[in-house]
Amino acid sequence: MINLKLIYKIIGSLLFIEAMMLLLCLGVSVYYHEDDLMAFALSVAISAGTGLVLRLFARNCDNTLSRRDAYLVVTLTWTVFSLFGTLPFLLGGYLHSFTDAFFETMSGFTTTGATIIDDVDVLPHGILFWRSFTQWLGGLGIVFFTIALLPSLVGGSVKVFAAEATGPIKTKLHPRLSTNAKWIWVVYICITVLCILAMWCAGMDLFSSVNYSFTTAATGGFATHNDYSYLTPVVQYIVTFFCFVSGINFTMLYISVSQRKLSTLLKSAECRFYLFVVLVFAGFIAFELMLKNGYEFEPAVRSALFQVVSFITTTGLLSDDPAVWPHVTWVVLAICMFFGACSGSTSGGFKCIRCVMLLKIIKNEFRQMLHPNAVLPMRVDGTNVPSSKRVTLLAFLSTYLILCLFCSFSMIAMGIDNTNAITITLSALGNVGPTLGTEIGPTMSWSELPIAAKWICSVLMLIGRLEIFSVLVIFTPQFWKEN
Repeated sequence: MINLKLIYKIIGSLLFIEAMMLLLCLGVSVYYHEDDLMAFALSVAISAGTGLVLRLFARNCDNTLSRRDAYLVVTLTWTVFSLFGTLPFLLGGYLHSFTDAFFETMSGFTTTGATIIDDVDVLPHGILFWRSFTQWLGGLGIVFFTIALLPSLVGGSVKVFAAEATGPIKTKLHPRLSTNAKWIWVVYICITVLCILAMWCAGMDLFSSVNYSFTTAATGGFATHNDYSYLTPVVQYIVTFFCFVSGINFTMLYISVSQRKLSTLLKSAECRFYLFVVLVFAGFIAFELMLKNGYEFEPAVRSALFQVVSFITTTGLLSDDPAVWPHVTWVVLAICMFFGACSGSTSGGFKCIRCVMLLKIIKNEFRQMLHPNAVLPMRVDGTNVPSSKRVTLLAFLSTYLILCLFCSFSMIAMGIDNTNAITITLSALGNVGPTLGTEIGPTMSWSELPIAAKWICSVLMLIGRLEIFSVLVIFTPQFWKEN
């Protein structure tokens, strides 16, 4: 049935990787001579020790990974990583509640960027680096990182990739998945390094440049300062550019850069839709800001573009306070939360490719009404989309909306105001970060949420990051049946 020994082996090996990540943060702590050193030292020991125990349990395991094992191992990996990621917060005393620590860590690994820490300026450099590093690793996926680093570890790597990857349509670069993973990680690292250099040249200190670049490339959103005024106009343009680039399908980016053809991106229906939505929504918000809030042209365009790109790529960084903007702009930003950017990128949300497919389905439905006997294929960039994928798309949309309705209702029942309840649900499920509302504003932490709401949000973050079905399938009776 379930190959537990193989799952122990994979998770044990991944915990060694997490221990190495914590060791790197320990190095940052040593460099800055701060009080989080012991917290990271203990976290490294506990993570590595648990990984060793799991590897011992996995001796002589069968390396055959079924599709069922793949879904379970991906969900367990993200959960276990988040559980052990709480250690620095709890052992160092920076967060006193396991609920808060788990929420913060899950928000990091899923690149949501929602925080329950009211004052991040008081945190030591090692903890700040850990928060950013969790987002950077989670950007492309923990297991995807493992496939690139240790392709022989996962026997059924294609099944694991299918359980963790984002978007309904997969594009291949090379015959071997591990080669694909390596090249996509090269693109990711290049974006991160270029972003670090750009921010550093723009006058930001090196530590902040690294942290903001990690969260920008990963479209995560964790900041190292409470005050968004730390982002100068030049830095805002840099962040906007790299967030936008990180919202594009990384496979398409690789192909267009390697072939030196920008037209490859412009030929993609998903990329065109993504660009169109960003320009239209940013133009609308800029107009509203000039008309109703008295903004000058350049600040209005810069602020609107930054916020629209930040929300649609599910980054969640802020350069302004949307709480004081006209309420109609909240609706636009909420739509951005729902849409998300391109599939195969580091962003969350529904994804632009699904929006394109839905529009084509609607168009075909109108044509079918006029020509009942016609057989109408649906093509995206010249590739025929089979009926099975259309059914999956509609099932995905239905499940997405049902989750939003159910969780929003639950939060309203807990006493959270309507606008906050809806946008918190959209933000958590879409891995965005900020919320829009009267009680908890976009620039505020989520610390005021009831404990039950924090756990709902933590689960929604995981479900949203793993594209809903990869997590929910585990809770179906059929999953646990032998046949």
